[in-house]
Amino acid sequence: MAAPKKVLLASPPDGGWGWMIVVGCFLVTICTRAVTRCISIFFVEFQTYFAQDYARTAWIHSIADCATMLCAPLGSFISNHLSCQVGIMLGGLLASAGLILSSFATSLEHLYFSLGVLTGLGFALCYSPAIAMVGKYFNKKKALAYGIAMSGSGIGTFILAPVVQLLIEQFSWRGALLILGGFVLNLCVCGALMRPITLKEDHKHSPEFLEQEYVSEAQKQDLKQLSSCSPLFKAWSHECLCCCSWQEYNFFLMPDFLVLAVSVLFMAYGCSPLFVYLVPYALSVGVSHQQAAFLMSILGVIDIVGNITFGWLTDRRCLKKYRYVCYLFAVGMDGLCCLFLPVLQSFPMLVPFSFTFGYFDGAYVTLMPVVTADVVGTASLSSALGVVYFLHALPYLVSPPIAGWLVDTTSSYTASFILCGFSMIFSSTLLCFARLAKKIKRTQLRSLTRDTDTKQQNWTNGTAAYSVSGDLDQKDVKILATEANSYSNR
Repeated sequence: MAAPKKVLLASPPDGGWGWMIVVGCFLVTICTRAVTRCISIFFVEFQTYFAQDYARTAWIHSIADCATMLCAPLGSFISNHLSCQVGIMLGGLLASAGLILSSFATSLEHLYFSLGVLTGLGFALCYSPAIAMVGKYFNKKKALAYGIAMSGSGIGTFILAPVVQLLIEQFSWRGALLILGGFVLNLCVCGALMRPITLKEDHKHSPEFLEQEYVSEAQKQDLKQLSSCSPLFKAWSHECLCCCSWQEYNFFLMPDFLVLAVSVLFMAYGCSPLFVYLVPYALSVGVSHQQAAFLMSILGVIDIVGNITFGWLTDRRCLKKYRYVCYLFAVGMDGLCCLFLPVLQSFPMLVPFSFTFGYFDGAYVTLMPVVTADVVGTASLSSALGVVYFLHALPYLVSPPIAGWLVDTTSSYTASFILCGFSMIFSSTLLCFARLAKKIKRTQLRSLTRDTDTKQQNWTNGTAAYSVSGDLDQKDVKILATEANSYSNR
């Protein structure tokens, strides 16, 4: 494969080929997140076939989600150092191989590796690089672009949930996994759409400087001669590479990012079990298999509405500066939905739940990369998203088995759903308090600056008055002015 040429732009184009990137990311989210959600439809089939309890069976979905998020930094690394195209195509091949191998499973342990580790690793190589590419192509329309791209998760769930249930009925769970393995190969096509782009802010201290087309041949020859004969130049080049690597992850020093990272841990713990246990819970309260799968479809299609409407609304000038608030509001509302779920014990009552939870789930999923970009900037977005999705890994790994253990212990889903709800509400509350603390600190700094300016003005006026009255000579005036400046700096 010929190496793609990178285009250097001063700012994101906000259109053009960027819309093809949105289409590619849309298809990636269908093939990754929607397929992962549909694994819950196999839950009862696996439990019945292998005669295992809730906790052991839930590990399949947990490992798949955990591997996807745990290996997200690996996806970002391959995207940054090779290309986004290579990463997504490789991920598509691995994910497809995992699903096909799962169709031949003879034990849960087999599924832990093939459907959990291998498929999850493949999804990891695709998911965060595709999302980061959208952020590179859009600035003014970033939230809308992410809303459309991330809606693939909802549309895919809406379409795939009943289709997967039909495939299980027609071809058994083995045949359904085999067909999904072929479907996921479309990730290789999505990877081909991801044309590389380089912004000027990404290009500072780039080690690939000599390879770019905009560097003249004379400059290339001069720099090559310097590098061949000067040890000092070689040391400087090495230092630039180290500096570039450090700048890629310097967002770890940002307090706003650290607070966001901690909140993500609690948010991820709360949202994961619901997608695993919604269908089994519906079946336990007397809902039919088709109706239970339809609940997932409703959740998926309303997810799309949340993706696009929140993306469009938060791109408006009046709401653009409130994206952070919209994000924490959406997370908190999903937490409240989980708290009310145990009292909803019929299909007509579960339908409004799917509408509400799906809408706000789509909202915060869309806003997560937007909020991350606002915190760390576009240059570090790929690496930061890799870390954010990496932080999903541990909660995704442990929350479904813990929820399953609570179901096995209490013979009820109530404790599991209440724990999920409080976890998401705590995530939202933490962000809210952090925002308030930052606002109070900013107000105090502004007040302190105003007081300092007032005192400096008084000093200046005093020296001017003395100077006019003749009590001070020119030298004394200069000394007092210097002291006034020194005081204001303190």
